[in-house]
Amino acid sequence: MIKIRRSKVNYFTNYCMALQSFRLVKSKSPWTDSLKAVGVTLIIGFGIRIATEQCYLIPSGSMKPTLQINDRLIVDKISYNLINPDRGDIIVFTPPESVVTEEHSRAPFVKRVIGLPGEKVEVKNGLVYINDRPLSETYIAEHPDYNWGAKIVPIGSYLVLGDNRNRSYDGHIWGFVERDRIIGKAMMRFWPPNRVGSLSEGRG
Repeated sequence: MIKIRRSKVNYFTNYCMALQSFRLVKSKSPWTDSLKAVGVTLIIGFGIRIATEQCYLIPSGSMKPTLQINDRLIVDKISYNLINPDRGDIIVFTPPESVVTEEHSRAPFVKRVIGLPGEKVEVKNGLVYINDRPLSETYIAEHPDYNWGAKIVPIGSYLVLGDNRNRSYDGHIWGFVERDRIIGKAMMRFWPPNRVGSLSEGRG
């Protein structure tokens, strides 16, 4: 199982409330006006950043080799308001209610999107099949040693699996993830420094 801890951040509205402390009166010093303008700009910019992106820590190995323990990710929380998740996307989501009940936690998970709504998915002979065609997966730690399906992904849901296929508490155990439980898309790794980079590999 792979869970991630969300960084503690304030909501954008808290920053907006802070702006009320700036009184709209004419200052006697242009330097004071300039400093206030810079301060307001930084506060607004930081608030927008929090509203659209968030940082997450990876505490387990179920997404190896793509994600290692203690990797830190930047997650885009706004793109999926405009487009749908695609196969190969690494997503952060609230697990299904059955998992929440079993684990007594709503801590987000991170997995890779494998099956899209309406697709037939099957895992057999060490491969994943989408609509009876084998899926090329260069990012997995090893081929799956289990069989699953065939099943049709419900409309409005996704099948997600961990890259560490045989050591991941994922959709082959607890089923599908509904669209409205997806928090966002993992865009890049920003820590550790020697592993900084995009997470775009795996789309197919």
